[in-house]
Amino acid sequence: MDETVAEFIRRTVLKIPRDEIKMMLQKWGFLSEAQLQTLNFHQIKDNISQEVVQLCEKNSADIKQAAVLDIIYNHVYQNKRMWSVYQMKKSGEELEYFDITDFKKKFKGRLRSALKNVTITFKEYEDNAIWIRVAWGTPYKKPNQYKPSYVVYHSQTPYVFISASVLKSNLPLLCQALIVASNYHDIREMELRSHSLNSLQDIVFKRYSQNFQTYSTKPVQEENVEPESADIRIVQENRSEKERIHRLNREVFGSGPLPKLEFAQYKLETMFKSDPKMGVLDKKEPFRCLVKFSSPHLLESLKSLAPAGMADAPLSPLLTCIPHKARNYFKIREKKGSFPENFASP
Repeated sequence: MDETVAEFIRRTVLKIPRDEIKMMLQKWGFLSEAQLQTLNFHQIKDNISQEVVQLCEKNSADIKQAAVLDIIYNHVYQNKRMWSVYQMKKSGEELEYFDITDFKKKFKGRLRSALKNVTITFKEYEDNAIWIRVAWGTPYKKPNQYKPSYVVYHSQTPYVFISASVLKSNLPLLCQALIVASNYHDIREMELRSHSLNSLQDIVFKRYSQNFQTYSTKPVQEENVEPESADIRIVQENRSEKERIHRLNREVFGSGPLPKLEFAQYKLETMFKSDPKMGVLDKKEPFRCLVKFSSPHLLESLKSLAPAGMADAPLSPLLTCIPHKARNYFKIREKKGSFPENFASP
């Protein structure tokens, strides 16, 4: 076994929490159950990793087999990576039979025609998700196994989830290989990013509805007891306002957990309104801007704006539209200078 393969396996094992090493090696399936029985999983991880490498040497492991173990680790700890959503388009609406063998062949063929020093590894999961790991090299250097790109493609859907490597220049090659292998003709980034791959999938596959979910609700309870001397009408107004905000928030966001989205952006194009006599705008050119949102938990942050008094309830459709507009690349136009309740993307 090559020294670089041995070192890569050792480092991969060291990343795994000690209590989970046996489980992941079993999922890997490269070592036999009898070989796993010889391992002492109660010693320090460095010793465990050395023993795993020795067993892999006996089985003549290569880099592709080692890469599968890395896929298993990243599948379990997918939140350690930042994921972006891409949407592909076809020229027509016809459905085609998906052949996984043909997909792999086309993907590898397209990528290797542009760059020969590349390691491509596939692993299929039960939810029709194909995990693809690509380690990039250069014309003169072997692939760097420690900075791979990851792709998660759900067959017969137009959505692809990509966790790119540091080398941004390889992203166009990756996208070209995807559209060729899946028989699409175009691919675009949807400007949705998060460490939570499951949340991104929930959004684009519409695994929730906004209202996000229907729950039985409880009346708002006041946490602080109002002083007896306070004006009863003010107390009632405050309570009514809090209940109104709580009700409107529940109607928009629901009462359950929200998908964990960390980044979103959309393009905004609008026309200004002004008095013609003032002559403020001589040209009727639209105002264009790029609106970006970023937060450790974007939807929860938006949900908290009204209760915190930082925004009026109900929230503007510009904010609550974010999950709904995911399928339209977040390109939003409004030509009247104000945003109606249900505005449409072009």
